[in-house]
Amino acid sequence: MTIRHLRIFVAVCEQGSVTKAANKLYLAQPSVSLAISELEKFYGVKLFDRISRRLYLTDVGSQFLNYAKHIIHLFDELESGMQNWGSSGVLKIGSSITIGNYFLPQFVTKFKEIHPQIKIYVTIENSQIIEDHVIANNVDFAFTEGIIDNPKLVVTNFCEDDLILICGPDHELAEAGEVDLETLSRQDFILRERGSGGRNIFDGAMLAHDIKITPIWESVSTQAIVRAVGKGLGISILPHLLVKDALAEGVVKQINVPELKLKRQLKIIYHKNKYLTPAIKDFLALCIDDKNIINFKNS
Repeated sequence: MTIRHLRIFVAVCEQGSVTKAANKLYLAQPSVSLAISELEKFYGVKLFDRISRRLYLTDVGSQFLNYAKHIIHLFDELESGMQNWGSSGVLKIGSSITIGNYFLPQFVTKFKEIHPQIKIYVTIENSQIIEDHVIANNVDFAFTEGIIDNPKLVVTNFCEDDLILICGPDHELAEAGEVDLETLSRQDFILRERGSGGRNIFDGAMLAHDIKITPIWESVSTQAIVRAVGKGLGISILPHLLVKDALAEGVVKQINVPELKLKRQLKIIYHKNKYLTPAIKDFLALCIDDKNIINFKNS
């Protein structure tokens, strides 16, 4: 089998039909059909179910698609790397929203001082979407605070952060001292969207205490949540790193819940089959360096 077979297969998957894939690749439709048939015959598997003149990926076809994308990406990296060896390069980085807001700009700035010739592209989404990007090889590596249990991923912890409960300065809990979980369960919550790392940790902790929280607001924006909490519209739980300025300014206040102490590990993840270029290794080393983390957290 050749890279050409794999490119045709990926194009058919992305376009959803042989005809559209043939048009995209400027190939005759029979050539595309033959390539798929050759793949199925060579590996002795069925990659597509053909129902009512439509193609549906089989389970084995989905697995094959992941491998094909990785192989094509590695081949393209090889081609690009050999043509531009020592002169330029590209890094594609994914990040959860918290790390993308707080750590990543400083990491990139410091890296660019060392490697000004490297072009960096960044994708910032919630933790679940970022994990999917790593699996699909859309990014070289990523930062996340989510719970990672996918065996295809290599995970390295690089920093720890607290999740804290906050309310507005005029909220009834602002001067309450210590608050118990029963009192907490009766409050209106303003939370990050499902799929974010912090939200998943909080939901898991509430489930462990047999408490169901239905937020009145959900948002991908930490700033929007802080503003709403500051106006007394509800309470929230957010990373300390992202709300420490608002706490210092008195925009919000921390709620002390002795039964609920939540910490999370900030992580770097990449696919176990990912080839780590010298540039990737340098970026990861910079991120894991203790003195860099301490300087960034104190800045």
